[in-house]
Amino acid sequence: MTIEIRPLTPDRQADFLAYFEGDAFADNPKWSSCYCQFLYVDHNQVEWAARTAAENRAQACERIGACRMQGYLAYRDGKVVGWCNAAPRDLMDSFADEPDPDSARIGAITCFVVAKAHRRTGIARTLLEAACEGLRAQGLAIAEAMPKAQAGTDAENHFGPRSLFEAAGFVTHRHADDGLVIMRRRLA
Repeated sequence: MTIEIRPLTPDRQADFLAYFEGDAFADNPKWSSCYCQFLYVDHNQVEWAARTAAENRAQACERIGACRMQGYLAYRDGKVVGWCNAAPRDLMDSFADEPDPDSARIGAITCFVVAKAHRRTGIARTLLEAACEGLRAQGLAIAEAMPKAQAGTDAENHFGPRSLFEAAGFVTHRHADDGLVIMRRRLA
């Protein structure tokens, strides 16, 4: 079955919402309130645990409408089966307290949500390829990912499994204190 990858645009907002309110978290409902907003907020100013699904949905809609949230939707037979959050690092306010001299040149690939029935079928790999190409097309020079070093479940691999990035040419940039491995790949 063919995988089609499309960038998130205002006219695909309904597809994004239907996916997040349907198959995306069918096997992990406790994360269904995120709407992929976690990294778009400054955690020094926002108490994430107090945020509601309605607040995150509204913020996602606002950001999508203003083209301030980016990523890619994977479709099979016209239905969304996967999502990858990939955007210029400077759009993601959660990195505000982690300055990086290359920040303006970095595209952050921060989340993969693949419907359970479609995992391990090439969706994440195809999304990653599209994300890297999309970030490169925006003039960014570096793709950055942050897989969890010791992920044991699909849910723990929501940033993408380390092996996915290694196979795509990413190399370890540094290890973070929270168990994440910051990996990078040159785009230019």
